[in-house]
Amino acid sequence: MMDRIALNKMQEWDQSPNRKPLIVWGARQVGKTYLVKELFAEKFYAENYIYIDCKIEDEIRSFCSETANAKKIIEYISLLKGKRITKDTLLIFDEVQECPNLVSALKYFCQDFREIPVITTGSLVRIKLQRETKKRGLAEKEKFLFPVGKINQITVYPLSFDEFLMNSNLPLYDTVKHAYESKTPLAPRIHDLAMEQIYKYLLVGGMPEAAAAYLDTGDLLVSREILKELYDNYLADMELYQASREAILRSRALFLNIYRELNKESKNFSPGLIEENSRTRDFATSIEWLQLAHMIHRSFQLKEHITMPLMPDNEGNFRLFLGDIGMFSYQSGQSAASFLTQNRDNTLAGIFFENFVANELTAKGHKLFYWKGKAHAELEFIVEAENQLYPIDVKKRRGSLNSLEKFAAHNKFACAIKVSQNNYGYHAGQKLLTIPFYFMPFLAQELAQGPLQL
Repeated sequence: MMDRIALNKMQEWDQSPNRKPLIVWGARQVGKTYLVKELFAEKFYAENYIYIDCKIEDEIRSFCSETANAKKIIEYISLLKGKRITKDTLLIFDEVQECPNLVSALKYFCQDFREIPVITTGSLVRIKLQRETKKRGLAEKEKFLFPVGKINQITVYPLSFDEFLMNSNLPLYDTVKHAYESKTPLAPRIHDLAMEQIYKYLLVGGMPEAAAAYLDTGDLLVSREILKELYDNYLADMELYQASREAILRSRALFLNIYRELNKESKNFSPGLIEENSRTRDFATSIEWLQLAHMIHRSFQLKEHITMPLMPDNEGNFRLFLGDIGMFSYQSGQSAASFLTQNRDNTLAGIFFENFVANELTAKGHKLFYWKGKAHAELEFIVEAENQLYPIDVKKRRGSLNSLEKFAAHNKFACAIKVSQNNYGYHAGQKLLTIPFYFMPFLAQELAQGPLQL
């Protein structure tokens, strides 16, 4: 059984006195069903839950498509399943995008049956709702039929590195976590062990099926084969949920070229690289679609002099990252051996680590921003925590501090962070924190909770 940190969020939701129906978002195959059913329901509701797969339970899907009345839905499911539904019964509606009307019904579950715990999961719910409402000719303001203020929401991402390490080597996870919390470097040999796990994670990624295959077999090639299948499934999904052939082709082309977009001198999105003579606005719908499907993340450029709260300098200047580092590595075409050989630093571009950091920040709830100054100065990420700035410089190796120095000339910051292969260190005079890549998920979590404690 694979541990997921999101289980803690599920428990917090369940125990909240203001609990509302819960929607669990996330890309396809990131483990939403496993989290909700196998980890949460089996542990905390034992035999007292009703699981409904909206893809295959035709009768329930048909009934719920005709009504948003929570009382009628409860009565029908109770009679069909032969089980009384009470405040102690957990209702799970999986793959709810197959029955968008259920999302509307959550409003009435909240208003009239709030004591009954209800969870829905979906990967492409927003997209499906958008298409359904357009078919029905509803007004733009009714585009998304979400019961605003009547639901709680959790987004599940692929396994972050701390989750990967927790499941692959728990003693090493505990050692790394303790070192971060105590702000101390790891012993050199332990540091090397943790970095080896980083390189394996860059290759395997966080898609649960691919990660589980590696953890079960120790065979990186098996996990790569599964990644290929998942990657192809993502491309196939674009056929199912997009309105036009043009939209399908552009979304596919965009998704297939994320690595190429980042692996050039300017990492900013360049539509001409994908389609000759095209403009950024030509890809606006595709970018929105891929974001709604949680397949990609977008990072916006900030002004040279940053003001808070963080806002894009120009919404036309942005970078795109794949939602899973394993898929990014697969898309790159780099062989599995590239991540394991002694000369890997000469083979693997720094963008692997940038996509890794982007995913770790996103998984902990951060919006993505980067900074570009004059004379080619740039910092890969900027994080705001309680009105304090934390510039993040991602370096595969040591690298210079030129960009940080130029950033400091225009902006005040609490602490600059350099993420690299180097062990932990802090220079108070320079306000410079150096962390190894394996500390990144813990740093992202600490910044999500407030300013760094140094």
